[in-house]
Amino acid sequence: MEFIDLKAQYQAMREGIDARIHAVLDHGQYIMGPEVAELEERLAAYTGARHCITVASGTEALLISLMAIGIKPGDEVITTPFSFIATAEAIVLLGARPVFADIDPATCNIDPGLVEAKITARTRAIMPVSLYGQPADMDEINGIASRHGLTVIEDAAQSFGATYRGKKSCNLSAIGCTSFFPSKPLGCYGDGGAIFTSDDDFARAMREIRVHGQSRRYVHTRIGVGGRMDTLQCAVVLAKLERFEWELGQRAKVAARYDALFSGRLGKIGRTRDRSSVYAQYTVVLDERERLQAVLHAAGIPTAVHYPVPMHMQPAYASYTEPDACPVALDMAGKVMSLPMGPYLDPAATTHVAATLLAAIGEQMPSRGDLLASSP
Repeated sequence: MEFIDLKAQYQAMREGIDARIHAVLDHGQYIMGPEVAELEERLAAYTGARHCITVASGTEALLISLMAIGIKPGDEVITTPFSFIATAEAIVLLGARPVFADIDPATCNIDPGLVEAKITARTRAIMPVSLYGQPADMDEINGIASRHGLTVIEDAAQSFGATYRGKKSCNLSAIGCTSFFPSKPLGCYGDGGAIFTSDDDFARAMREIRVHGQSRRYVHTRIGVGGRMDTLQCAVVLAKLERFEWELGQRAKVAARYDALFSGRLGKIGRTRDRSSVYAQYTVVLDERERLQAVLHAAGIPTAVHYPVPMHMQPAYASYTEPDACPVALDMAGKVMSLPMGPYLDPAATTHVAATLLAAIGEQMPSRGDLLASSP
């Protein structure tokens, strides 16, 4: 069993992907070819944002966004301690300080009730992460930012395609960033990412920064990076967009089956009614994680932990806060475990995963009647 079955996805979309790749090979414009502008236009329309700027990776999207809003050494950016390290990494690379606000134990997203107390005279931005595919509490976070004159950057590396109160993730704040890493719900075959904004000045700055700060060829009006997404990767994402909504529907079905099988028997990441998830991961919450991972591994079932060490506990970041500053993140880091998930995971495989895990914790599989009663 694959944790994420990219091979099955490719087989389902082989014709379209191959055609898109061969079109690039034929025209030979590997850097900033026509597929780049086409993808940006389609993604902007999908999210409702005025601008989409494709970049080399999700990490680069965060870095360029912070550069565009003028983050400099000594500034502070409030963020979550519970995410992939790139969230804090982009802040630190600019000489700024990540300030960690603890998470909501139900969703593992940043707790907006803890954000305002972290604001100081040095705070310039808030960077929530829409973890596991579900947007954070963006209205509350935007409200705090508005009161204090701060910019909100949604790290939506895991949530492209999700909705929040009728709007798309990546278009929920001043800036939204996503990743097209291969394992994401919308992924390429290498690295890639995108930034979304409806602010014309931000967009102009981001477009210049991604090409070494050039406003036109060899005229460098600002400090920049080499942050372009290559044309071949844009072509892959364009091909995958054709099936993206269908795949999101299949992910939701897999999650619903897991939900029904685990209902009342196993803890899992909570989901909020006013938003959707794209289920970048299906994550359960349990004790004895190492033992249960070993049981699943022996049964041929892969698992992953997102994430075993909170960012504020990582050796390179420990100096930014006290070890006990985010107790909920530390607790959840010892309990979360992600199960196989994806649009090509069939019901039999889902049942096998659930049956193996439930047996390992001494729980019975639900009866057919229980499953019917728990169906939406």
